[in-house]
Amino acid sequence: MAKGLGTGLGALFGSAAIDPMANDFVYLPIAKVEPRQGQPRTNFDEEALQELADSIREHGVLQPLTVRDLGGGFYQIIAGERRWRAARLAGLKEVPARVIEADELKATELAMVENLQREDLNPVEEALGYKTLVEEYGLTQEEVARRVGKTRPVVANAMRLLALPESVLKMLETGEISMGAARALLSLEDPEAIEQAAEEIVRLGLSVREVERLVKKVKSEKAERPKR
Repeated sequence: MAKGLGTGLGALFGSAAIDPMANDFVYLPIAKVEPRQGQPRTNFDEEALQELADSIREHGVLQPLTVRDLGGGFYQIIAGERRWRAARLAGLKEVPARVIEADELKATELAMVENLQREDLNPVEEALGYKTLVEEYGLTQEEVARRVGKTRPVVANAMRLLALPESVLKMLETGEISMGAARALLSLEDPEAIEQAAEEIVRLGLSVREVERLVKKVKSEKAERPKR
């Protein structure tokens, strides 16, 4: 049975390090705090960010960021980049932050788990996050699953989505097609056929069940074509 996400966080840094109500935080100059390269979340809704900035302007940052000390008075965000961006928009000079010790691998893991826990990642961002842990840090899919509190099939299925053509990944990223539809498209294998089917899904607003029927039809038609 897979661990819960909270368990994954606790295993990485201990329960005190992830308690949002804990008071072990400091105020850091916002100009000395910077986002991580390769952070799992890459898309930020500008309208939602402005709404958060308005709230922060009135109430302040209610939950501290999680950062690590880079030395020289600078800090790198592990969790809370959206709050940091909104705080900058709101004109804040300082932000509350919890400073923890973490190497690159643990920073990446914690960023992944934090975003998964908040359901802040779209399917493509989630898949790319898993890919980073596998390719850059040499973890197996089993190890990734254990560290982020998922099952190995969940990690494997997410990473398989990255085989889709770029245009289809963009549709998945923006929510034009669902993860279930994207998974069904993978069985077509041919990039051109996948792109054409994806356009049909968006145009007709097909459900996953309808997508499965469409894929079956495309494969059947391809099999019936005379070979040259």
